[in-house]
Amino acid sequence: MSVNLSFTHDNETRPVSRDLLVKRAAWLLRRLDQADKDVSIVLMGDRDMASYNSRYRQRQGPTNVLSFPAGPPPGPPAIALTEHEIGDILISVDTAAREAQNNNTTLHDRITELMIHGLLHLLGYDHERSEEEAWVMWDKEQELFRELKCYRSSTMAQLAINIDHVATVRQARGGAEPDPVLAGGICELAGAQGIVVHLREDRRHIQDRDVRILRQTVKTKLNLEMAAVKEIILIALDLKPDMITLVPEKRRELTTEGGLDVIANENKVRKTIDKMSRAAIPVSLFIDPDMEQIKAARDVGATFVELHTGRYCDAGTEQERDREFDLIAESAETAKGAGLRVNAGHGLDYRNTARIAALDAIEELSIGHAVISRAVQVGLDQAVREMLALVRPPFPAH
Repeated sequence: MSVNLSFTHDNETRPVSRDLLVKRAAWLLRRLDQADKDVSIVLMGDRDMASYNSRYRQRQGPTNVLSFPAGPPPGPPAIALTEHEIGDILISVDTAAREAQNNNTTLHDRITELMIHGLLHLLGYDHERSEEEAWVMWDKEQELFRELKCYRSSTMAQLAINIDHVATVRQARGGAEPDPVLAGGICELAGAQGIVVHLREDRRHIQDRDVRILRQTVKTKLNLEMAAVKEIILIALDLKPDMITLVPEKRRELTTEGGLDVIANENKVRKTIDKMSRAAIPVSLFIDPDMEQIKAARDVGATFVELHTGRYCDAGTEQERDREFDLIAESAETAKGAGLRVNAGHGLDYRNTARIAALDAIEELSIGHAVISRAVQVGLDQAVREMLALVRPPFPAH
């Protein structure tokens, strides 16, 4: 089985993720018992689609999708068929984008719906033969799309734990405990795939000592969150963490509030990325789920973006939460389509994380406060018993 996905549209203007669409098309072939077959999918603009629509259907203007079964009638001559190929599907990305906006869905989901429609045509479904067949095909399309959206690939999102709040508790008393370095080790032993720390200019929680020891002890991946300021840049270049994440930083904020404005800080961000690139340190930009910020992140040379999930987590109503989730989903797909790797985080907890983790485009979730807060609760019982045993031992002291 192979999915031959090619582009003739401007993927800079309307970026789509080849990996995501190929993965979805492959799942559809398996689900439709066509796992041993090949299909060719061409994503094009309205102008090319209008040409095919006129040539093969004698209709003017573009349409959203056209299907050409293998063999007679012949498909587009520029596409070579293999022995096992079931045919070709042409999709206009321009038309799909307009329909996605009108239907309040993501571009990738609309393209997926059109892939389903095209595949069913290749397998003999035809909504134009009769009203009854139209309903049969419609029901099948909806069934497949629902199943596909529930499907989760074998490549699960990874979990990175932010241990800043352990340091916050330590700094409240100015002592040595609890030690965030020890916490990082426990998180790794529990299965976390990364450790995240934010070295702030004011050193309100994580200290230089913490980062230096963590650099020596973390066995998975150390992600250093930081502002693009000279002092912290020099520390990062010296320590060489596995990656850095540039975040906005305000002295009076309790925690990071909102994403980095890459557009307004383009020169500073670009210079920082250049320095990190020369030291072979990948850079992630913590940004709001905003298409212009994603484009700016790509243009300045970032490797990753981390999508800010705060508005989704703080939503007061289910309707508002759904809107914010859709925006994150679309942003993640757009970023991946633009060649960026995608992480997400901020405010995620045990009630709202699963939905974000199920997004195929997202590689890693960064979660801190919810995990540390939960740790206080589930560990409190045992901690009290151990302390009680010291204060009131079970046997009289001699």
